[in-house]
Amino acid sequence: MPSPRPPASPSLPDLGPRASDALLRLIADSVPVMLAYYESTSLRCVFANQRYATFSGQTVQSIIGKTVREAIGEKAWQEILPYVQRALAGESVQYTREYAGPQGRAHMLEISLQPHFGVREGRNAMVGAFVLINDITHHWEAERAVRQSEERMRKFAIATEEGLAFHRDGRILDANEALQRMVGYSLAELVGQSIFDFALPEYRALAVEYTRRGSEKPYELAMRHKDGRVIPIEVVGKTMPQQEGDYRVVVVRDITARKQAQEQARFLVLHDTLTQLPNRRHLMMQLARMASAAQERQTRAAVLFIDLDHFKTVNESLGNQAGDQLLIEIARRLQDGVKATDFVARVGGDQFIVLLPDLANRATAAEVADALLARVRAEFAIGGTPLSLSPSIGISVFPDDGYSPDELLRRADAAMHHTKESGRGTRMFYEPGMEGQPTELLQQEHLLREAVFQGAFALHYQPQVRVADGRLVGFEALVRWRHPVRGLVGPDEFIPLAESRGLITPIGRWVLHEACRQLKAWHDEGLPRVPVAVNLSAIEFRQRDVVGEIAQVLQSAGLAPQYLEVEITESALMQQADHTRTTLQALQALGVAVTVDDFGTGYSSLAYLKRYPLDKIKVDRSFVTDTPADSEDVAIVTAIIQLAHSLQLQPVAEGVETAEQLALLQRLGCELAQGFGIAPPMDAQRAREWLRAQAE
Repeated sequence: MPSPRPPASPSLPDLGPRASDALLRLIADSVPVMLAYYESTSLRCVFANQRYATFSGQTVQSIIGKTVREAIGEKAWQEILPYVQRALAGESVQYTREYAGPQGRAHMLEISLQPHFGVREGRNAMVGAFVLINDITHHWEAERAVRQSEERMRKFAIATEEGLAFHRDGRILDANEALQRMVGYSLAELVGQSIFDFALPEYRALAVEYTRRGSEKPYELAMRHKDGRVIPIEVVGKTMPQQEGDYRVVVVRDITARKQAQEQARFLVLHDTLTQLPNRRHLMMQLARMASAAQERQTRAAVLFIDLDHFKTVNESLGNQAGDQLLIEIARRLQDGVKATDFVARVGGDQFIVLLPDLANRATAAEVADALLARVRAEFAIGGTPLSLSPSIGISVFPDDGYSPDELLRRADAAMHHTKESGRGTRMFYEPGMEGQPTELLQQEHLLREAVFQGAFALHYQPQVRVADGRLVGFEALVRWRHPVRGLVGPDEFIPLAESRGLITPIGRWVLHEACRQLKAWHDEGLPRVPVAVNLSAIEFRQRDVVGEIAQVLQSAGLAPQYLEVEITESALMQQADHTRTTLQALQALGVAVTVDDFGTGYSSLAYLKRYPLDKIKVDRSFVTDTPADSEDVAIVTAIIQLAHSLQLQPVAEGVETAEQLALLQRLGCELAQGFGIAPPMDAQRAREWLRAQAE
C-alpha cells in the first residue's frame, strides 16, 4: 500500500522578473524610512525608494547612477565621509546627523550603513552598501524639550530657597539642596523613602489624601528634622505627566518665621506689652467666661478694680522708665498674691483688674483685697530709690452687683472712684447709687450735640510717606472738635462720648464728605494725586450702609474710588463676621482700600485677617514710640511687620518721631510711616502748602 504523500509546502507564485521588481518597488516605497543601495567601487546609486529620492531632491529615475556626492551635495558629503569610509571597510555604521529642511527647520536623521558582501572575481568581497535613513526629528525635539525643561528645573532647584521634592506614588525620586538642608538628610538618604514618612503622624492622612486627589492648593503641616526638631511647613504639590508615569513636584516652604510672628502677634493682641499681663480685650473674654461659669454653677465671683494712688508723681519725679519698672513690679506682686485660678490683667495706665472666680462669700473677696493692699503698700526700690504706694480698690460681686461683664466692670470702677473720694488707700464694695452721671459729663454731651448740629468740626491731615525715600503716598484725615471753651479738641477726648451717645454716625458722615471734597479740590488745583484715609468706628461699620454712603459721597465729590481709604479697628472685624466680610468685599469691588488701624492694641482672630480683603495693617504708635532703644517693642514691631508681609498686606508704622526709628523701620521692611518726625497733622491750608512743596 503506498504511503501517503506529505502535504505540499506553501510557495510564492512565480511572478516573473518584471513583477518581482514591481513588488520590490512597492515594498520599498511603502516602508516609513528612506532606503537606497550604492555599489561599493564607484559609490553609484543602484536602487532608491521614493522617500530617499525626494529627500535628496531627485526622482527615483534621476538618482539612479549618481554617486553619493552627486546625490547629496558636497557639504553633506564632507560631513558623512568618515562614516562612508568605515562602511567601505566592512563595518556596520550608525550615526545621527542634523540638517536644515526646505523651510530652514532643523531636522534630525538617524542613518544606518550596512555593508553587503557577495562574490566578486571569484572571491567573497564587499559589493555594495545599504543606506537606511529614519527621520527622528519628532523624538529628537521631544527629548530636547525634556532636557531643556530638566535643565531649567535644575537651575531653579539650585537657585530657590524653597525645598523641592519629586516623587512617584509617594516614593522620593529627587530633591534639591534646599530641601536636604531643611530636613537634615542627604539626597542618598531621601531617594526611595516615602515622602509621607517625613510628616508628623497627625498630618500623614491629610498629606496622603492631598496627593491622592492631585490637589494643587497650598496647605500647612509639620515635619520632623533629622535632629528631632519639628518644622512647620507650607506645601504645594503639582502633578507632572510623563510617558512612563505621572510624578508629583512638591514645593516645601519653611514657615517657622511666619508661625513665630503669628504666635507673637496672638500674644500681643491679648497681653500688655509692658507687664506681659492680659490686656483689656483678654480681660473681657475671661470676665464673660467667669460670669457664665458662675451662673451655671450658681456661685459668686468678684471683680477687683485696682488704681494706684498718686502714680503720676512717680513719673514726674523719677521719669517714665522708673514708672514702668514700678508697674512691672506691681504686676508681679499682684500675680504672686492670688491663686493660680484667679486672673490678673492690666487695663491701661496704672489700673489693674483681678478676677476671683468661685467665691464662697463676699468676705473672701474682702480678704483677698486686703492682702493685695498690703503687698502693694510694701516698699519698692526703683533704681536705688525707696518708694511707697497705696492702691484704691473697688469690688463688684456676681450676681449681687450685676450679671454682664460690662456691668460688673463698670460698678467695680465706680466703687474704686468712691474709694478715692473717701480717702484712698483702702477697698470698697459697690453699692447702689455709686454710678451717678456727673454734671460735667452731661454738659459735654450737650456741647457735642450742639457741635454736630452746627458742624463745629475741622479736619487735619497727617502725611503718610514711603519709608525708603520719604515720598508722599497719602494723608490720614483726623477730626478735631472746635470746643467753645477749650479750642480744638482731639478725637481721643470726644469720640468715646460720641459713640456712647449715638453721635458718631453724623460726625463720621461729615468727616467722609469733607475729606473727599478737600482732596478733590487739591486734585483740581493740579497738586499730586494721593489718597486720603478716613477712620470708621466699629459702630459706624456695623450700623451704617457704609458702601452705599461712600459710593454716593465719591460720586457727589467727583473723586475716583482709588483715592479714598478707610481705616477700621480690630473690634470691627470681630463683630458680625458675615456682614463685615460682605462690606469689605463690596468696598474692594468699589475700589476703596481698607486698613486695620492700631493693630496689636485690641484683639482679633488672625484667621479673620487672612480671610478678609484687606490692604494695610497699621503698627500702633505705642509700639513705635520707644524704639529702637526698647528691645521688646522692636520685637513687637518686627513681628507685626512680618505678619503683614505673610498676609500680603502693607505695614504702616504710626508715631514715628526720630530718624533712628525711620532707619529701623527701613531695615525691618516696613513700607510706609507717619508721625510727628515726618510731619504733624496740619489744617487744610498748611497741608495744601506741604503738598505743593512736595510737588516742586
